[in-house]
Amino acid sequence: MKIKLTNWIIALALPLSFAFQSGEKLVSTKSKISFFSHTAVEDIQAENFKSVSTLNPLNGDFVASVPMQSFDFDKWLMERHFNQEKFLHTKEYPKAKMIGKIVDLSKVNFSKEGVYTANIAGDMTIRGKTNPLKAPVEIKVSSAGDVTLNTTFNITLADYGIAFEEGKPSTNIAKVIEVKAEFIY
Repeated sequence: MKIKLTNWIIALALPLSFAFQSGEKLVSTKSKISFFSHTAVEDIQAENFKSVSTLNPLNGDFVASVPMQSFDFDKWLMERHFNQEKFLHTKEYPKAKMIGKIVDLSKVNFSKEGVYTANIAGDMTIRGKTNPLKAPVEIKVSSAGDVTLNTTFNITLADYGIAFEEGKPSTNIAKVIEVKAEFIY
């Protein structure tokens, strides 16, 4: 038993770069996705802490899955409208998904502490509609080997089948919303 414990301790102490050579993906269950809609009538914002993501530091592959019913709003009525059929229809489309890649992976050194800027590109699927998405990302590598990915980008709601031409929603909801995402691996 003593030898196994020693081997386990040695394995934990291996440098971060060695761990990535095995081809393992980083997995994040610690996340924060938020969006913000601003109009002259009202601001709408919501947060979601239940998203999951994987990141492969060897090739830059990135996948994020966002459970849409997990967004929390300040006002109960906003949350109710968000989940309804004419908005996000979350019973029919329970998840949003991003499948992409860090396109300039050479700018990031996952084995060295620092803050790196790069870009991610791929496909975003919301409400059953998929569109290309490209966004800047900031990747922080800590001395302990933790990796945090942050990004901010805009989404045009009509691109995902969410459009209001008349009535109260057309004045209360912005046509383009700001999305912020943070994943801690």
